[in-house]
Amino acid sequence: MILQNGAVRTLDPSLPLARALAIAGDRVAGGVGVHETALASPDTVDLGGRCVVPGFTDAHVHFPTWAVAQHEVKLDGCGSLAEALERVRAAEAGLPEGRTLRGYGWRSGGWTEGREPTKEDLDAVTGSRPAALVSKDYHSLWVNSATLALAGGDLEVPGGVVERDAAGAPTGVMREESAWRFKDAYLAIPADEYVEAMRAGVRLANARGVTCVHDKDGWIGAPGLWQRLDELGALSLRVWQSVPHDRLPELRSLSLRSGVGSPFLRIGYLKAFMDGTLGSQTAWMLDGGGVVITSGDELAEIVRDAAEAGWPVGVHAIGDRANREALDAFERTRDAWAPRGLRQRIEHAQCLAPEDVPRFGELGVAASVQFTHAPSDEDLAKRFWADRLDGAYSFRSLLETGALLANGSDAPVEELDPWAGIVAAVLGHWRDDQRLTAEEALHATCVAPAWLSHDERVRGTLVPGRLADLAVLDRDPLACPAGELPEVQVVATMVAGRWVHNPPPWE
Repeated sequence: MILQNGAVRTLDPSLPLARALAIAGDRVAGGVGVHETALASPDTVDLGGRCVVPGFTDAHVHFPTWAVAQHEVKLDGCGSLAEALERVRAAEAGLPEGRTLRGYGWRSGGWTEGREPTKEDLDAVTGSRPAALVSKDYHSLWVNSATLALAGGDLEVPGGVVERDAAGAPTGVMREESAWRFKDAYLAIPADEYVEAMRAGVRLANARGVTCVHDKDGWIGAPGLWQRLDELGALSLRVWQSVPHDRLPELRSLSLRSGVGSPFLRIGYLKAFMDGTLGSQTAWMLDGGGVVITSGDELAEIVRDAAEAGWPVGVHAIGDRANREALDAFERTRDAWAPRGLRQRIEHAQCLAPEDVPRFGELGVAASVQFTHAPSDEDLAKRFWADRLDGAYSFRSLLETGALLANGSDAPVEELDPWAGIVAAVLGHWRDDQRLTAEEALHATCVAPAWLSHDERVRGTLVPGRLADLAVLDRDPLACPAGELPEVQVVATMVAGRWVHNPPPWE
């Protein structure tokens, strides 16, 4: 087919703007420049002045978790503990007897009560029904007495925090490893529920222009869930999957290397954690605060072992100390991974010491950031990092010092919506000096993630030979006034030459 009568933003500098796009099978067959004429085709699509861009990649998403969260109590945006409890009360009233109440999105740092929640707060509205609520940053868990009792007092784990009252009793809030281990042991979600939620989630992601995700939910068995979805014929986006770094022995025993899989599902990299988060006040900071999940020496060992087996590492680092330790580890092990062409990444890179910003570009370590975190975290950052804001959410500084900048959502922490991320990068950053242009934000959403998954010659741009993964927008985001960017809508989405959302014709 030929898409014509519109603007085609290829994001390739050799032909940045075309007036039509030819597609043959699952590939781009050619672009038509502004002074050329489209060849006749039996199937032409009138863009009607709309704009075609490469399909969006969400470079950091917990997809199965986000998918099931669409059916849970949403506490995001609650301004008080009372408001959060009222939402829980309303949800509890509609649940079948015996069903655990699950929810997510609470952030106590913004509540008017000025205190952390407790199990007693939750007991008052849930009674004996088990209830478990994950915080907005997904690093804290708030449970009621019925849920807490499941563990029989066995809550403490290395790298975890169990909040306790003055008498030493658990308050009902756990953080980091304590929260994750508790969820694994007592709040497991059946695979069938994940798969059904993911089927709907894929459709919603396609509707938002998403053609690929870099998924972080390997720890809950996401590769198998995606495989089931593929077998059902419901996988209409591409997946670059991470798995926990402690699964390296199994991967090595099978002689598997990064990239194993199919055109739609590949296992690509290992995931590790340096620290916690800003919202839970567990980010590892240079002033000594926070929680250490993996030390710099431990990460160096992980990276070296992974490199020898052919695997890159994506490491979660929020605080300035966590990022420095991660960069130090990558620098010390560069002799092991650089010659192998492994594409290393630091996830989040939220708070950086200014002197560490240029090290990403110097080392060749990608900054896998989330543009929507900047406006969402503004109040907390100004409260907890007031003395180091010059290193927070340094998107432009990273880009200008040579770092590869890839944009993700961290959904369900933020919503899985790449366009919202682009708008946040261009208009929503409270550090004016760190805002990006629309073209730079698009590059971080389309081109850079494809490089991270070794797809730079296959996806991410719309030139001959590339996969026909694309999104149709209602207007050209690089030609319209910046103030119109929030109004841009995804009209249709194509993956591998097949319309997966809203096929033409369009009104």
